[in-house]
Amino acid sequence: MRVLVAEDHHVLGRTIVTGLRRQSMAVDLAVSGDAAERMCGVTEYDVLVLDRDLPVLSGDEVCRRVRGMAAPPRILMLTAAGGVEDRVYGLERLGADDYLAKPFDFAELVARIRALSRRAPKPPPVVVAYEGITVDAARREARIDGRAVELTPKEFAVLHALVGAGGEAVTQEELVRSVWDEHLDPRTSAVRATVSRLRGKLGAPDVIVADAGEGYRLCR
Repeated sequence: MRVLVAEDHHVLGRTIVTGLRRQSMAVDLAVSGDAAERMCGVTEYDVLVLDRDLPVLSGDEVCRRVRGMAAPPRILMLTAAGGVEDRVYGLERLGADDYLAKPFDFAELVARIRALSRRAPKPPPVVVAYEGITVDAARREARIDGRAVELTPKEFAVLHALVGAGGEAVTQEELVRSVWDEHLDPRTSAVRATVSRLRGKLGAPDVIVADAGEGYRLCR
């Protein structure tokens, strides 16, 4: 199970991470809201343990933005505000899957994370968009500034992944895993060739940029 803990209190964050790793979970830590959003954009986490009071970008805003990603994780909100109204707001208005008030018992946190991971995954958003590029997965339609673009299945899947990342880099290895299959050599030129054709069809050669060591991202 892959878990992201977004907690700016360094002692608490490290304590949670250490404890979850002892429960045989793969755990990453983000200490700010913008970092949590960025990490969710490039890694498919099963569960996001999200503190509502984060610097740079609030936990509430992170929850809203992550919910709009192509493959959002289950979200467990952590907060010192444990009133009924706070729980209702977090679950209904923000779209969190569960809510746990501080202070909490660690065993309960583990149980809630495991319960969330067992739920059937929510379907990803049908339509994702970024900077004038819209991808409709249900109709398999792609548009740039309102203009329809005819794409092959692989080109469409690559564009869907890049749009879902919201301007953050998607590595070649991640594209191989999500668009091709495990039998494709990650060193192959297939990704580079597909991206090249995609640039041409979008009519904007610089709309997809390659960051050395990072991967590909949309740039408009």
